[in-house]
Amino acid sequence: MPKKERHRRLARLIEDNPFITDRELTRLLKVSIQTIRLDRLELGIPELRERIKLMAERSFDAVRSLPLHEVIGEIVDLQLDRSGISIFEIRKEHVFSRTGIARGHHLFAQANSLAVAVINDEVALTATADIRFIRPVRLGEKCIAKAYVRSSGKRKARVEVATYVGEEMVFQGNFLIVRSAGAQQDGGGDRLADRD
Repeated sequence: MPKKERHRRLARLIEDNPFITDRELTRLLKVSIQTIRLDRLELGIPELRERIKLMAERSFDAVRSLPLHEVIGEIVDLQLDRSGISIFEIRKEHVFSRTGIARGHHLFAQANSLAVAVINDEVALTATADIRFIRPVRLGEKCIAKAYVRSSGKRKARVEVATYVGEEMVFQGNFLIVRSAGAQQDGGGDRLADRD
């Protein structure tokens, strides 16, 4: 592939997915990692960590429903009552020592805390969650969770979260989140789910 065409494709791939790694780019463009790094340098495209930092510095809504330090992962985009994105890198303390596979509760915690964080209310609690682990996540992988508010009422909201490693979905969850008015009612998740 000519250099000009490779530069065009590289720029488009990074624009479409700012979280794409140099390793993924090498696979897609069929060139060495050194070539990717040189191409990025020539195009003035920063490395992944710098791109993530720049996205985090962009203006986005402030989390209202819980303290930011209680969100599992780093929020890089948030539009309250609409959508949000967080990144969570799997480190040694997140995996089973024998297999190097991430413990499921960490993936759930990232998705659940993002589902709560996207709600525009002082109090938001998870009433129910329907989750699915699609494939094991391993040490060193970066999990990108994307949350979308699918419906929203006065007392409850339905939030869908999909978590990816690269382009591959690894976790999916549908959360029923209750807001302040619903959270103050007596009863369990089933009764809350029936109210609006």
